[in-house]
Amino acid sequence: MTIDQVFEAFDTLRVLVIGDVMLDSYVWGKVERISPEAPVPVVNVQKREYRLGGAGNVLLNVQSLGAEAIICSVIGTDGPGDLLENSLKEKGLNCEGLIRSDDRITTIKERIIAGSQQVVRIDTETDKPVSKSETEKLIAKAKELIPSCQVIIFEDYDKGVLTPESIAEITAFANANNVPTVVDPKKRNFLAYNHVTLFKPNLKELREGLKVDFNVDNLDELKATVQHLKDTLQVNGALITLSERGVFIDFNNETHKLPAHIRQIADVSGAGDTVISIAACCVALGLPAKSVAAISNLGGGLVCEMVGVVPIDKDLLKSEAKRLV
Repeated sequence: MTIDQVFEAFDTLRVLVIGDVMLDSYVWGKVERISPEAPVPVVNVQKREYRLGGAGNVLLNVQSLGAEAIICSVIGTDGPGDLLENSLKEKGLNCEGLIRSDDRITTIKERIIAGSQQVVRIDTETDKPVSKSETEKLIAKAKELIPSCQVIIFEDYDKGVLTPESIAEITAFANANNVPTVVDPKKRNFLAYNHVTLFKPNLKELREGLKVDFNVDNLDELKATVQHLKDTLQVNGALITLSERGVFIDFNNETHKLPAHIRQIADVSGAGDTVISIAACCVALGLPAKSVAAISNLGGGLVCEMVGVVPIDKDLLKSEAKRLV
């Protein structure tokens, strides 16, 4: 496939994103005095904004690539849950797999910013696993949606939506239906993702998840560690993001280490979400390992040039891919 054909084919995909979706709240204000009650700044609020966080940013990246992004998650029946659902719908995202729970609070991360300085972050959340009945509902929703999708992204932030039971059952169902599974793991369920198609930890997650240390600059050691990961989880492939060192992929009997592209780094937040979104769409199209890694690596670098968490610009990625991939 040419780059043009790949980017055109992205528009045909339906991508199911299963995991922890949350709300990011930004409160901007000015500090002109210190509180008389305690030695803390008083922030006079000027503007408030809500954005999609967690798996929400992956949905936006998938949508930016031209694919249909479908969320499958559990959130609360509270006010932040209403704001979150409305935000998803306003962005034109498919909420067929969204489950509202009376027993759960919606994760909201509030950042208080004075001038250009973040003063404090307030997290309202629970990270306890969802209940048995909610797990069953999540599995049922996923099974309903999987046959019409071309790829599944497990977006795990350790907030409790994904459990070993739901991971195992959804993966088995996806494999039986020949729908590839791509995983962005965190610590708690790291070893629960058996038999998935492509597993994408970063270097820190790889070391902590396997409880190993190795010299990442020694290619043989890196290859051996990734082989150990593949054997442990019995996964088809692994894509390891290595920050300024680029990426390493071991997938479909190919291994490649690709350097990072030289960038003016403005903000690295959100880069992992972009990488997993692009990698999943490339896997759905059956692209070779090197192309999966190269286009994902390029996208991750491009969003680092933007300030804040922003989804990938498809046209920019396409023109850069034509030049570099």
